[in-house]
Amino acid sequence: MANAGKLDRRLQFRRFTLADGDFGQEETWADHGSPVWAEKKDLSDTERWRAGEVAATVTTRFVVRWSTFTSALTPKDRLVCEGVTYSIVGIKEGMGRRQWLEITASARTD
Repeated sequence: MANAGKLDRRLQFRRFTLADGDFGQEETWADHGSPVWAEKKDLSDTERWRAGEVAATVTTRFVVRWSTFTSALTPKDRLVCEGVTYSIVGIKEGMGRRQWLEITASARTD
């Protein structure tokens, strides 16, 4: 499990909002909360061929400290780490009650 020394990455969470656009309501993503420190560990990477296109993805686990803010995150949110936008796949409580959260996320790398 993470310790404070391994929390060496900054994550910015994003939440979708609806905004007025040229053709009605459009989905946009806006920063949600302040950046938080996290540990980052890549779990796997894949390439898929679909309709003549190669799509490369990476699955990553981020560990953050439990807080009221982080415990309210959902898989509907996204996160940005080092300029890469990740879709959140799952969130679970780590070792110890209300100490850590493990966020599994995936991003396209192509």
